[in-house]
Amino acid sequence: MLFSRRGLFARLLPGLAGGAAVTALPVASAAATSLQPLQKVVYHLSEPTRANFVLGNIKNHIAGKGGPDKVKIVLVVHGPALDTFVSSRANPDIRKQISQRAGDGVGFVACGNTMKAQKLSVADLLGNFEVAEEGGVVRIADLQQQGYLYIRP
Repeated sequence: MLFSRRGLFARLLPGLAGGAAVTALPVASAAATSLQPLQKVVYHLSEPTRANFVLGNIKNHIAGKGGPDKVKIVLVVHGPALDTFVSSRANPDIRKQISQRAGDGVGFVACGNTMKAQKLSVADLLGNFEVAEEGGVVRIADLQQQGYLYIRP
């Protein structure tokens, strides 16, 4: 079977045009990335031994997204972990991390049920904790319903 140069060029042209479109795709994809909505994440903490780890994850998450203006994070604390954030018992590292994360705009939520069980008030806690009167796990579910991603490190 014989091919003419003109026929061969006509057959290759659509393939070359398709290749150009594929080459342009990463550029279009990069432009779309800058228009992505603010990422919303709820971190769940109930184990006191994981408090430093979770606060470190939050710090790394903020850095990984490019800064606090690129992500909205809420930490919901309930059960035994809440004791870690009681002002009179908190260690200096926890105090420092809470202050820094609050400066990054992280929201802190304490389970109202846990607070009642431990006989705590919001004034007993570090930083600006909000109380989830309905319960910590209910608040987590509500946040997920609002589009927050769930992370339990």
